[in-house]
Amino acid sequence: MDVHALGWLALAAVIVTMITIDIVGHVRTPHEPTLKEAAQWSIGYIAMAVAFGGIVWAIWGGTYGQEYFAGYITEKALSIDNLFVFVIMIAAFRVPRKYQQEVLLAGIIISLFLRLAFILAGAALIENFSWIFYLFGAWLAWTAVSQALEGVEEPDAHDDEEYRPTGLVRLVAKVVPMTDGFVGGKLIHRHAGRTMITPMLLCVIAIGTADVMFAVDSIPAIYSLTSEPYLVFAANAFSLLGLRQLYFLIDGLLDRLVFLHYGLAAILGFIGFKLINHALHTNEVPFINGGEPWQVIPEPDIGVSLGFIVVVILITVVASVLVSRRRARRDESEAADGGIGQSTHATVTAQSGA
Repeated sequence: MDVHALGWLALAAVIVTMITIDIVGHVRTPHEPTLKEAAQWSIGYIAMAVAFGGIVWAIWGGTYGQEYFAGYITEKALSIDNLFVFVIMIAAFRVPRKYQQEVLLAGIIISLFLRLAFILAGAALIENFSWIFYLFGAWLAWTAVSQALEGVEEPDAHDDEEYRPTGLVRLVAKVVPMTDGFVGGKLIHRHAGRTMITPMLLCVIAIGTADVMFAVDSIPAIYSLTSEPYLVFAANAFSLLGLRQLYFLIDGLLDRLVFLHYGLAAILGFIGFKLINHALHTNEVPFINGGEPWQVIPEPDIGVSLGFIVVVILITVVASVLVSRRRARRDESEAADGGIGQSTHATVTAQSGA
């Protein structure tokens, strides 16, 4: 895939424009977004990502177009898992609702730069060390197992979980004076000749650095779908920049995605297998098959990969919705039965007293 410098400049211009719209249209006037507003902007960001994919398809062909869409859908699915951590962080720092947009946007911008560094490093490793696919594949397989095990935890397992700031955040808090509470939407506050940071800045740092954990999983995952850094960065950028609106859209609904971890485990497991199988097809490691390629299992093409990812996501969402509704009806029924039982007991008690 030959990407002219203008292609990178155009992508950068789109990203900067999206960030500017966020800052001017949402963050400059702090407010709590309504469900309708979050839904409209989420649809808008997805539409822009799809339009970009159409441009890739038209200019570079269907193969690269499918690679982009497979990468974008995968990153979007994996980014939903980020929201669990973001919810915990924002709750732990007690960020006022109307300032949460600002915190999320700043953290996502930091994440974008950190992911760019990961993407460039990953491209260099893949270019010079083909055996790195073995490590990527093994890591994703382990992550898939972890996701599946997390899915079998009790539904309320996350309710008591508290976010513990990273070592970097704790260090900053000890070294730099900090205000006792939030000062509007300020990151830094100066009072009586003294400059202090606010909890808002700590939360931004926490969200930005915490995304590194997810980049360790998502970057190897998308490199199994495309080896083009341009497509990898574009898919990551569009999935991250739409994450803020997605947070407010499904905030409070995450607990209804009861099969999310199983779906992510299936996707990561498939991608981990795909990476290891690709590594075997291009094997150069002396102690594996004598340093010769092992091509017994055919490599799934990008169409198969894209289809698998879409089907898994659809099954996960539909199954989660059906089970959540069933549980809600059961809880309502039990509550109603309990109310009837208490009423009957009270009536019997009153009659006995009479």
